[in-house]
Amino acid sequence: MNNPLLRLYALVLSLLLVGLLPGCQRPDDAPPPQPLMPREQLVRLLADLHQLEAQVENSRLSPDSARALYLQQQKGIFWRREVTDSLFQQSYRYYASHGIDLDDIYGTILDTLALRQTKLSVPAKK
Repeated sequence: MNNPLLRLYALVLSLLLVGLLPGCQRPDDAPPPQPLMPREQLVRLLADLHQLEAQVENSRLSPDSARALYLQQQKGIFWRREVTDSLFQQSYRYYASHGIDLDDIYGTILDTLALRQTKLSVPAKK
């Protein structure tokens, strides 16, 4: 898979499948954690993180350097989106334990990434 978009779709699909597994054991009446990121905010953040991951994978850096770059850039994304790592992890775990929510979220993320790619592919009008 040399196409970065195909790799991104494979990653999203694998995350969807991983997200479905906890849904099998979900307690139905578990209250959402507080604070909890709104779904729209989580979608934007995850789209940014997946885009960052694709950029780092295409950077041709060694695995250690690529990981260090990803973690550094991830901190910047969290800072710009005003999200802490613990809030992100807590919110992601909550939505992952509700498989339907995560399916909807990743459907929206795929649409968001496709729209971003389309915007990048369209030549600018002069």
